[in-house]
Amino acid sequence: MKKVLVLNSSLNGENGNSTKLTNTFVSQLTEKDQVTITQRDLSSNAIAHLTQTEMAAWMTDANERSDEQKALAAISDELIGELNDNDLIVIGMPMYNFGIPSTFKAWIDRIARAGITFKYTEQGAVGLVENKKVVVLAARGGVYQGSDIDTQTKYLKDVLGFVGMTDVDFIYAEGLAMPGAEQSLEAAQENIKKFVAAL
Repeated sequence: MKKVLVLNSSLNGENGNSTKLTNTFVSQLTEKDQVTITQRDLSSNAIAHLTQTEMAAWMTDANERSDEQKALAAISDELIGELNDNDLIVIGMPMYNFGIPSTFKAWIDRIARAGITFKYTEQGAVGLVENKKVVVLAARGGVYQGSDIDTQTKYLKDVLGFVGMTDVDFIYAEGLAMPGAEQSLEAAQENIKKFVAAL
């Protein structure tokens, strides 16, 4: 049985285009296979921005942590455990001001931990999160794919690869604030259907 982690971060919740894409993906997948789905909405259940106090808690020996440090370390531990426990990671990704939502960045800041999800060697950083397949369902108001200002795609490939998740695919729904938005969504949904069928 495939275990799937779905991460959403649209400010518009269920009405967000990226959330609609993840819902389509999950619907297609559950029709095809027996799967266990874990859903995490990073907008409605936002993680606070990372602080030095929280990072210091990670670096304190578990046996020496204060109650506050134990609670802070548990946030990252839970998210990393959830990530490691799933085979397929489905990311609903809106674009805000050419970048990722800050709530998703807060998630990245918790799952990228030296010695746990990556390590430094003489050859540089090595990711420790292995055997994951990632699909990013990207919803955008304009059309940016393949252009110099699509920094979102490069960032996600780089940061996910940094912790070991190098098998990353993107399905785009672009121009959603422009004429032809409905056709763009329909094309993305058809690409999702093809992607799921090939899994």
